[in-house]
Amino acid sequence: MKVYDISRELFSADVYPGDPAPYAESIRRIDVGDEYNLSAFFTGSHSATHLDAPRHFVEDGTTIDRMPLETFVGPCTVVTVEGLVTGAQVENLLPRCRGRILFRGGGEAYLERSAAFVLADSGVVLVGTDALSIAACQDESAVHRELLGAGIPILEGLDFTGVEDGDYMLAALPLKLRGLEASPCRAVLIRSRAAPE
Repeated sequence: MKVYDISRELFSADVYPGDPAPYAESIRRIDVGDEYNLSAFFTGSHSATHLDAPRHFVEDGTTIDRMPLETFVGPCTVVTVEGLVTGAQVENLLPRCRGRILFRGGGEAYLERSAAFVLADSGVVLVGTDALSIAACQDESAVHRELLGAGIPILEGLDFTGVEDGDYMLAALPLKLRGLEASPCRAVLIRSRAAPE
C-alpha cells in the first residue's frame, strides 16, 4: 500500500485574500526551563487544505461536524485539467471517474458554473481542487452554491506533488468543529500495490 499526503502545511500555505493567517505560539518550552513543550495555534476554518460544508454558502446548510464521515473516505479519481473546467469537459470525464473527483491544474483548477451544474446532478459525493478555491473569483458564489446546495462538500488547497492521475482511495477527515462551515483536514490518497505476477 502506498499513501500520498496531498495536504498543504498549515502555517506555510498561501492564504486566501481576506482570510486570517494561521500562526502558532509556544506556551511551555523545555529549552527555557519548562518541564514539557506545549503549543497553541490559531487558524481560519478555510486555511491550507480544507473542506467546505454546505453551511459555507447555504444559510441553513449542514455544518462540517454533521456531515457523514463516509463522504470523506472512499474511491476517488485525480484528473489533470487546464484552464476553466466546463460542463462539457466534466460530462466527458464522468464515465471514467469514481465517486469523488479531484482536479489538478497547477494551483488553478477552477470550475465554471456549467461544470458545477453537471457535477451537482451527477451523483458525485465530493469535489476537490489544488486551487485555493473551487471557482475563479467571478464565479465564486455561483459555483459554491451549486455544489454545496446539492450537498457536495468541496476539498480545496490540495497538493498533488508526486501523484499521478488515476484512481485512489481518499481519506480527508475534517476536525469535529461544532456549527462551523468548514474545517482544515489532512488529506491522503491510498493506492494498493499490485500483486506480484
